[in-house]
Amino acid sequence: MIQAQLQTQTRADEAFDCLQTAIVKGDLAPGEKIGEVELCSRFNLTRGPLREALGRLESRGLLVRRPHAGVKVVSVSAAELLELYRIREVMEGLAARQAAERMPDEEIRDLLATLDSHEKMIEEAQGQAYYQAEGDYDFHHRIATGSRNTKLAQMLLGDLYYMVRMYRYRLSTSAGRPHLALGEHRRIVEAIAQRDGELAEFLMKRHINAARHNIEKKIEEGVLTI
Repeated sequence: MIQAQLQTQTRADEAFDCLQTAIVKGDLAPGEKIGEVELCSRFNLTRGPLREALGRLESRGLLVRRPHAGVKVVSVSAAELLELYRIREVMEGLAARQAAERMPDEEIRDLLATLDSHEKMIEEAQGQAYYQAEGDYDFHHRIATGSRNTKLAQMLLGDLYYMVRMYRYRLSTSAGRPHLALGEHRRIVEAIAQRDGELAEFLMKRHINAARHNIEKKIEEGVLTI
């Protein structure tokens, strides 16, 4: 009985990871209506684990359920997305400053090693994408936790984090953007390693500001539709 429960849980975890990755990468697009039968067929899932995965995705704010309208992938307007990036600019700037003051040396070294693995991944993608799995493999997640500011981390790593991840990947596919973003990440970590909080904050804010301008440009060019 216990083994069966564990197997079901594992399948639910696999379904959750599969669907969340599909949402982040845009295989399930913002605003797309989804149904259980279609998802089971498309992603080779079974109904029980799928339903549990859908519930978890809904609790993370990645899916929305409307009466008589079914379940859809969450979406935001262009104006809302730009406002989210303005919020990130301030909050993650503070997180970088406090990481410079509080992040242990061992974690900084580990983060630098993570960026090395990011570089390999970008090279394998021939410089066309910069995908970061959630959690410790994600640069922005590591800075938030490294700030040692519990309230700030909770705000950055709640619904805001999962919502923004949907768009970060889509925006990372611009020509030259993956290598550029990685270089910006390295300079931020170098400032943190030097315990220069002011510089770390400035570089993080500039990094996110550049991403916001990239969004605005893509929207104006019609490359990014929201």
